[in-house]
Amino acid sequence: MAGALSSVGFLGAGKMAQALSRGFIKSGIIESTSILASAPQNTSVNLSLIKDLGVRTTTDNREVVRNSNTVFVSVKPHVVTSVLDEVAEDVNKDKLVVSIAAGISLKVLQSRLPASARVVRVMPNTPSLIREGCSVYSVGEHVVEGDGEAVDKLMSSVGSCAKVTEALVEPFLGISSSGVAFLFLAMEAMADGGVKMGIPRAMAYEFAAQTMIGAARMVKDLEQHPAQCKDDVCSPGGCTMAGVHVLEKAGFRGSLMDAVEAATKRAQELGKDQ
Repeated sequence: MAGALSSVGFLGAGKMAQALSRGFIKSGIIESTSILASAPQNTSVNLSLIKDLGVRTTTDNREVVRNSNTVFVSVKPHVVTSVLDEVAEDVNKDKLVVSIAAGISLKVLQSRLPASARVVRVMPNTPSLIREGCSVYSVGEHVVEGDGEAVDKLMSSVGSCAKVTEALVEPFLGISSSGVAFLFLAMEAMADGGVKMGIPRAMAYEFAAQTMIGAARMVKDLEQHPAQCKDDVCSPGGCTMAGVHVLEKAGFRGSLMDAVEAATKRAQELGKDQ
């Protein structure tokens, strides 16, 4: 496991690679100079953004693989197979390949790499940037002892992490990865409501964000069901119950459930395209 954590590479240097790099560095699990990230010259990704973290950069994907023990595949799903084809001959038994690409199965990853390649799928989310991430991982059939633990250690350094069967990776995307955007929408809408009622914009955002943080901490720290926490706020004939009634009539809960389902199905569709 120590070898897997000694040098980390990112094929792709976009927002998720930047978030994970920053999180790994802040946690102290790996030095910035032990991280190498790549992006081709003809891409919109600005390598200077990840370079500012102290991460080494290159435009050569093969250089990343050659010089990293653990290689994160952090490019968009539609280019994963072409990138793997490019670097396949550099993937040997000493390399651990970790894909964070939505919808790309272990089977597809394995088919583009040498037969015995050690492959792991991870589904992270952007709060890893501030070490409040939430990720799950599933291991391929050729991983060796310590590979899963190495991935768990890396991802746990930037938030919560759990091992799951591959069939659950996409559903977790719907809750934690895409779910971040759903919560941002709710936060923005709550703040807009506050502004409508006269609260200054900056204060509305601050209080909407803190309200979400507080609500989440109550569910986690008190280990109470969200429904119980909600009921505790809803006094008979009170203000909160009036607001909850409006949300129920608008299909608030059903819409969130549909959003998780839609994100999950879209990820599954991306995998079928490969």
